[in-house]
Amino acid sequence: MEQRLTIVGLGVADLKVSTAFYEENFGWKKMDTSNEGISFFQLNGLLLSLYPREKLAEDAGVASEGSGFKAFSLAYNTRTKEEVDALIEQLESKGVTIVKKPEEVFWGGYSSYISDPDGNLWEIAYNPYLPIDEKGNV
Repeated sequence: MEQRLTIVGLGVADLKVSTAFYEENFGWKKMDTSNEGISFFQLNGLLLSLYPREKLAEDAGVASEGSGFKAFSLAYNTRTKEEVDALIEQLESKGVTIVKKPEEVFWGGYSSYISDPDGNLWEIAYNPYLPIDEKGNV
């Protein structure tokens, strides 16, 4: 198996609400392959898909119940600490839930957390050990 990831799929409670969250708050554009049943966003080298939680669970053959900490987070890394502050300020002004305000962190970076409508955590961070290139790749 090649060492790669192609799609991060999130099971969401309300597809329209979650799609609007990423379009309106992050400014992301849905791909043309999206339809009334699924939303795709092209990221740098991989896709984010939003799909109804129950349907995703059904497809995988597992129960759809679950709450609390999901034991994972998604990350958006920036090129500077100031970019973290500016992005969090922008998201907060749009009503996005800020879980943790930006702060210096133990591993030497600068980090904050937000959540999407389904409680998925997004770390917004500057990591001086992982420079970001002009295409947004580590």
